[in-house]
Amino acid sequence: MSAAGRPVRAVFFDWGGTITPWHEVDFHLTWEAYAAGLGHTGEARAAFVAAICEAEDAAWTRGRCGGGSARLHELLASVGIAEGHPGSDEALTAYRELWEPHTLTAPEIGPLWEALRDKGIRVGVLSNTLWDRAYHRSIFERDGVLDLIDVDVYSSETPWVKPQPEIFAYAAGQARVAPQECAYVGDRSYEDVHGPQQVGMRAIWVPHSTIPVEQQVSHDATPDAVAHELGDVLTIVESWNAQAQGPSA
Repeated sequence: MSAAGRPVRAVFFDWGGTITPWHEVDFHLTWEAYAAGLGHTGEARAAFVAAICEAEDAAWTRGRCGGGSARLHELLASVGIAEGHPGSDEALTAYRELWEPHTLTAPEIGPLWEALRDKGIRVGVLSNTLWDRAYHRSIFERDGVLDLIDVDVYSSETPWVKPQPEIFAYAAGQARVAPQECAYVGDRSYEDVHGPQQVGMRAIWVPHSTIPVEQQVSHDATPDAVAHELGDVLTIVESWNAQAQGPSA
């Protein structure tokens, strides 16, 4: 049976730009904060920031080209900051403090997730990220929505990144739901529309982010639905499920 003939039993959400409102983030500033936490100054700070920004950009570029996932500690090790490096704890705290305003959960998310779960639909998170599970879950706990998540998958703990089909299939398996019974919600057409459709998931595009040109990848994918507001996701899923049930007797 095709996805169109099956009910939606799980809805997965992208994190940055979907669960969180879209922000333009100056990555140099985030790494400046990290370098300051290490105690770097002057030329040493500039050299560190240039090196880590290059490493981060290369990691995301590899991911978009099918090269797999990356983790924050790997990036840091690549520029000489191994676990236990002097000042690394302070540096990570400073880095996260600069990121914090960009991690806030959109106010519409809690009511949307509650409504989905009230209808027996599982709520999932599937994010491309360098950060670990514990940190992401601490963000959701801070914002009062952690208990509304049934399954969460982060690329940092898998070999894959979106749009690789394996990560979507893995997420569906973690939810114990067939991919054809899942919908995926995200703001990036390549990762969040093309990606899930490869395994039979329906894709709901939330077109409210300004994706930098250098992060865009040419592709041919049409979303199954468009949600101009996050609340539209509930209406879309309800419509699909009503169609799956067929005409009432």
